[in-house]
Amino acid sequence: MACKLTVPATSQNLLAAPPPEIVADRLADIRVRVERQGRDPQSVRIVAVTKGFDASAPRAAYAVGLLDIGENYPDELIAKATEPRPEGAVWHMLGAIQRRRVKALAPVVGCWQTVSREVEVASIAEHSPGASVFIQIDTSGAAGRNGCTPDVAPQIASAARDHGLDLRGLMTIGPLGPPAEAKSGFELVAGLASDLGVGELSMGMTDDLEVAVAAGSTMLRVGRALFGERPPRPG
Repeated sequence: MACKLTVPATSQNLLAAPPPEIVADRLADIRVRVERQGRDPQSVRIVAVTKGFDASAPRAAYAVGLLDIGENYPDELIAKATEPRPEGAVWHMLGAIQRRRVKALAPVVGCWQTVSREVEVASIAEHSPGASVFIQIDTSGAAGRNGCTPDVAPQIASAARDHGLDLRGLMTIGPLGPPAEAKSGFELVAGLASDLGVGELSMGMTDDLEVAVAAGSTMLRVGRALFGERPPRPG
């Protein structure tokens, strides 16, 4: 059972997720897309991204056998993660890490995928000793994009290990535009992961998952391909 936390109100109107049978069909389609890249679908974990959807989204994911659930917004993550979940279910923090929210998130987050600064490493280690983390790499240089540059990654990796965190791998987001434009960035991150001695690569979302899988991704973060279009954030 999940722990009980006080949940701040959110101004967003969340959508209900499709029923599990529809999500199951969509999951099967995703696995076909992975297989077409010459990969065993079972070798690529799928993180079901629930942002924009209410608690019916993680419930639908659990119903079709997905135990890795991702959320970008702290309030939504806390609200959904406090609901009962099956044994083995893991909540992934996918949004930019705000140090002031780490303490509240620590009891429910099983994996922090967006670590990009040493101060975040220290905060996570303080409130969630030994936590699983990914380092987010920014390969696009787009304004407002979270992540550290590739040259800084070794420093962050050393800090994570020195603080006793479980450094699982690297994470990146492809650039806006045609999926093929993500290829060089994904390949760069795959090479960097090898240099740093980490085994997991969280790369690829709904639109560019084929490119990511071909580049060696071991984890896809998929929302729209499972649950459909999400509502826009207000304001």
